Amino acid sequence: MRLTSLADYAVVMMAAAARHGGEARLSAALLAGETGVPLPTAQKLMGRLASAGLLSSARGTGGGFRLARGADGITLADIIEAVEGPIAMTNCIEAGGHECAIEGNCQVKPHLHAVNGAVRGALAGVSLASLVEVN
Repeated sequence: MRLTSLADYAVVMMAAAARHGGEARLSAALLAGETGVPLPTAQKLMGRLASAGLLSSARGTGGGFRLARGADGITLADIIEAVEGPIAMTNCIEAGGHECAIEGNCQVKPHLHAVNGAVRGALAGVSLASLVEVN
């Protein structure tokens, strides 16, 4: 499993936001400058992260974005799902039709929910706070 660039950038940006502390108001330009994420991408990601409830936003003077909750209450799974949608190892886990030649005879499909749950559980076990700790 490999994260898309957007999910990777979202993790990097959320870690940068967490390093500023929970009350700091941040802009997409500031985080883009600190992380190297292109500004248009940073703006897009901050919108998605805010829509998912991971960032809160305020307009006007003194406005900007900040973590919607403590970094210990945000997980890698939360961030990835905010950008990519539900974590699914294969398409056949999701409802609806799929283009798989062996789906009708697949002996593994019934077990993929357990695999998917294990991967999601592992990602949910890593907090944003743990990504910004200095060792």
